[in-house]
Amino acid sequence: MSESRSPDTPHGTPPPASPVGGPVLLPVATPARTRAAVAELVRPQRRLALAAFTVMVGSTAVGLLVQPLLGRIVDLAAGRGSVDAITAAGALLVAVAVAQGATSGLGLSLVSRLGETSLARLRERFVERALGLPLERVEKAGAGDLTARVTADVSLIAEAVRNALPELARSLLTIVLTLGALALLDWRFLLAALLAVPVQAYTARWYVARAVPLYAEQRVAAGAQQQQLLDTIGGSSTVRAFRLEREHTERVTERSWSVVTLTMRGVRLVLGFYSRLHIAEYIGLAAVLVTGYWLVRQGTASIGTATAAALYFHSLFTPVNAALVLLDDAQSAAAGLARLVGVTDEPLTSVPTPTPTPTPAPAPRPAREAEPAARPVGSGNVEVTVCGLGHAYRPGHPVLHDIDLTVRQGERVALVGASGAGKTTLARLVAGIQPPTAGTVLVGGVPPTELGVADHRRTIALVTQETHVFAGPLADDLRLAKSDATEDELRAALDRVSALGWADALPDGLATVVGDGGHRLSGAQTQALALARLILADPPLVILDEATAEAGSAGARALEKAVARAVDGRTALIVAHRLSQAATADRIVVMDSGRIVETGTHDELRAAAGRYAALWEAWSDTRDPGP
Repeated sequence: MSESRSPDTPHGTPPPASPVGGPVLLPVATPARTRAAVAELVRPQRRLALAAFTVMVGSTAVGLLVQPLLGRIVDLAAGRGSVDAITAAGALLVAVAVAQGATSGLGLSLVSRLGETSLARLRERFVERALGLPLERVEKAGAGDLTARVTADVSLIAEAVRNALPELARSLLTIVLTLGALALLDWRFLLAALLAVPVQAYTARWYVARAVPLYAEQRVAAGAQQQQLLDTIGGSSTVRAFRLEREHTERVTERSWSVVTLTMRGVRLVLGFYSRLHIAEYIGLAAVLVTGYWLVRQGTASIGTATAAALYFHSLFTPVNAALVLLDDAQSAAAGLARLVGVTDEPLTSVPTPTPTPTPAPAPRPAREAEPAARPVGSGNVEVTVCGLGHAYRPGHPVLHDIDLTVRQGERVALVGASGAGKTTLARLVAGIQPPTAGTVLVGGVPPTELGVADHRRTIALVTQETHVFAGPLADDLRLAKSDATEDELRAALDRVSALGWADALPDGLATVVGDGGHRLSGAQTQALALARLILADPPLVILDEATAEAGSAGARALEKAVARAVDGRTALIVAHRLSQAATADRIVVMDSGRIVETGTHDELRAAAGRYAALWEAWSDTRDPGP
């Protein structure tokens, strides 16, 4: 498919530029939009956030009593105070430690709960938008980009929420309250401690200015690397067939080294970050010690007070370094969060991305009277009308030209033609995957792209070559098509496609766990499962896009009969991979170079001795054409 640049989202930045012919990545949200999204996620948890903040402030304040108590012990020791006084100060230290431990644990648990709740809401929004993205948009971005966001980026944010967020909250509170405690001891201690701030501020600014673009670049590079790996592994048979192993290995190596180079840049950046922090610590501690010495000499502060001030500043090393170091995690998480928000801000398409539920190709079907009578499907008119249809994935490169076609209600029409003739594009436009660039497509008098999500799901089912069995009980997998289906309805759907026998023979029947980590279904069983879903969904219009292109010959006749029963009584548009499908259709439409060149029944087109007749003759010479 030719690529075109995706429009920017209202709140996001344009997708990163890609090489000619490369993927056009999904958008990334701006920093301002990312902050606004975080506020939206936290807003429903305002009470929880306030409770967490209050407890954390109390915990930090209690912890700040340690330094004055230690200073008190120093003064008592220097002045040869009583043992009882020193023991009392020690007991208070123990009490402070216990109180701080209890409140700190409670505060961190509240912060973690806040973070996990917000993260869960973000995941839900991301999945909702990802499932609602137009299929063409996902295809242009490539599976690697979306996969990297839903795996690496989500994991990165989750790690930050569980570890970095609570620690950062505690560190920032400790810094603020400790500086306040220094001011209470003597304002000159605070001024001395603040001498480190310019160096720390410069370090933070220097780091952030370099880290933000670097981590964003790393996420893009990781997505490109994952896409290349998916392309290489997924197309391994083709790669081997055309002896392209070396070229693909070089591409994977190039993408991998790009990630390594960016990672090493990040390591050097962090090393420079730490070296500057050490300089700030030395300056601040030296200033506080000199100030304490001077105040003690002046008699305006005791040795214990000077000791407490030095301990206060020394205790800032950990929270300051943690807060600044957490900028590393924060910037990585912010880059991942911006990528997730970029997707959540994408407008939902009115047409849901079809669930990949491939079904076998319609087989030569017996006469209608030999089939079980099918009840009326759906309600209203589902006639398909295509008028003056043209489409181009890239301006100036049309793939369809002036298509006129009508599929009457209940009619089964097969699309045939050589690869690249435009069959799949026509099927996608009728399914409402995307709007055409010229002409009109109407389903029951309404453009399919303008149907609401619910109406589209009730009206149109697109069945492609993709095959997927969701992990979980077989009954739950079937109920994806009809959530309130009873067990009798599930069994009836399986029986209609001749799948009830093997389903009952599974270890736990319909309760058997299938999919990843469960019972493995064969290709024929998976296709039968998809047909059963189709029956449960009960759409009046079915579009089969070469759904049996990968089906073998074993059991093909049984699957073909199951397909005939599944689509009987429905309006059907079939992109025919096997001409036996076309032979049993009510009407055949032959396409070539994006145009309709022939139309008629199987017998009419064979008698016309045109393009279809030539295709049939070539196909039937090497294949059993069936009954």
